[in-house]
Amino acid sequence: MYLVALSKMKIMEANKMLNYIKDVLENMPSGWLDLTTHRLDIYEERLAKTQFLEQFEALYEANNSSASALSELPTAYDYIRLGHPLSCILEWVIASLNNTNPTNVISFSSKTIPILAILRKNLLANKNTRIVYSEDLPDFFDAQILREVYSYEFELKKVGDVETDTEFNGSTIFISHDDQMHALNLTSNIDFYIGFHTHLGSILLVNGEQNEAYVSEIQHVRRRETIAMTPANSLDAIKLLMDRSSVHSIKCDVEGNKASVLNSIKTITGTQTNPLVASSGLSMQYAIMMGLIHDALENHKGKAIKIVVPPNCYGGTNDQARRVAACLDNVEVVDLPVDGDHDMVQSIDVVLAEIAAANAVPYIIAEIPTNPRVEVPELIELRAVLSQTRKTGTGEVAIDPVFILDQTFCPNVLFLGEGEILSTVRTISYVSGSKFPSGGQCTAGYCVGNTKTEALMDKIEKHLILCDNQARNLQMAILAKQLPSMNQRINDAYKNTREFVNFIQETLPTAKINFVSEELAAQGFTPSVFSLDLPTKGNSDEEREAYKRALNHKLIRLMITEIPNESKYCVSYGQLKGCYWTIPATSTQGTTKEGDKDYIARVALSANMDLEHHKKVFADFVSGI
Repeated sequence: MYLVALSKMKIMEANKMLNYIKDVLENMPSGWLDLTTHRLDIYEERLAKTQFLEQFEALYEANNSSASALSELPTAYDYIRLGHPLSCILEWVIASLNNTNPTNVISFSSKTIPILAILRKNLLANKNTRIVYSEDLPDFFDAQILREVYSYEFELKKVGDVETDTEFNGSTIFISHDDQMHALNLTSNIDFYIGFHTHLGSILLVNGEQNEAYVSEIQHVRRRETIAMTPANSLDAIKLLMDRSSVHSIKCDVEGNKASVLNSIKTITGTQTNPLVASSGLSMQYAIMMGLIHDALENHKGKAIKIVVPPNCYGGTNDQARRVAACLDNVEVVDLPVDGDHDMVQSIDVVLAEIAAANAVPYIIAEIPTNPRVEVPELIELRAVLSQTRKTGTGEVAIDPVFILDQTFCPNVLFLGEGEILSTVRTISYVSGSKFPSGGQCTAGYCVGNTKTEALMDKIEKHLILCDNQARNLQMAILAKQLPSMNQRINDAYKNTREFVNFIQETLPTAKINFVSEELAAQGFTPSVFSLDLPTKGNSDEEREAYKRALNHKLIRLMITEIPNESKYCVSYGQLKGCYWTIPATSTQGTTKEGDKDYIARVALSANMDLEHHKKVFADFVSGI
């Protein structure tokens, strides 16, 4: 799996490094292994990974592996789906052992996605790709689907020995299965080395300066279509590097956990179709996207595919949809205004009429409640507009939409089961697992469909497996433990949130709060997140906006300073304890168009927190403005 070319560095230096890493693992903060989100107040996104490693290397040079020093390191990535301290250290060790830049080493939970990341860039650059392998490719690697559905072009070549490989006009990817960490020397004919480990995931190494331009785009694929190697698996991979004779594996009841998780999801959602569980919410969404596109290519040949997305929804959702469309000539993203002055139902009606007139295939992605404005459409009207029979420009019956519902904010609401509000409309619902399903302990997400989507769910599962984006064993074990208590945690956290919202309204009545009404809560919409639009002042729009943004940061700084054990500047929701604060425009909406961003504070509460302390600090904040 890894390139352990010790001949390129002194044995003493290698041993010194590995001994240091051993001490680091003994003293590392527990959050490196246990948390899915990390502090934004010590994080600079443009320096993700590099700032962490620069300061980590300084500790290494000083031979300082103390727990206090490690805990002061800056955040490597704000969310472990993108990367985390252990994945960064794993990549740093591999890079050091192979005399290359850590930037050029990228770990993945998936064994397929690193290949797809290179194929994607070469598709857009119109560049040839050759995939060379010495052992059989995984059974889930379906070359025909990758060519026909993803539009990727490549040659496959099985070789006996990478050393004998020949020149190629394009990119050469060499794939190795190496569970035992055997050494391998790269030749100049190989542009990308990908090492598979059966249980842990994969490592991609970018070889040569001429290929370094790929790094940022490969990282972006990891950010949007999959996840980094998980912390637990990264830890095992590091241990294997230190002791190659050992086999480190996570012991858990794989089949029992899977059965428990699937049963819990069916119970929570009230559905009967088999749920699917992915390594993250975006991994799940990617499988949904590609599965639906696959279905459209088979059943609606030659017709354009329209992915309808709110322009201000979660940045990952928005960005991923546009990235998919960028690779496929027949796929286009259509904006769906849903928040504030825009009504979701009316917007859907207008968009579907346009798509019907063009005789295209409509796929709609929407969050209910919306993020960060926490709005819920009129559901009866939503069902009616989705169920309406429309005609094409030539008078034929138009293709009915598939509604893809992100219900991460309220996974307890029954939408799809028999007799429920969206049971008669082709609807697929999915949830980010790092929120309420796991209580912030893992990223694994899931999706369910109603009875009208069984064939679609089969296609989605095919692409989930193809991308090797299924939930890892430890993720399933965490979900098996946390899902049974999810609905109770949602109820208890909502009570805290309602009480805090009421307190803010009394204490600072000029603030605008976006939260569900009591009437919606009575219908089951009980989120534990709200957004806070603070009052502002100034002589111009620019001054008023600048004042409000500064006030957001002042509030967050006060909260995390006064209540450091509970209040955190993080991107999270549904956590087991504490209170998390963020500004969507600078975190969850990172890739959203500037005009659609929300520069407001988003607050997420848990069932386990000192609410009275938070009230007191907020009252202090109000007295100071």
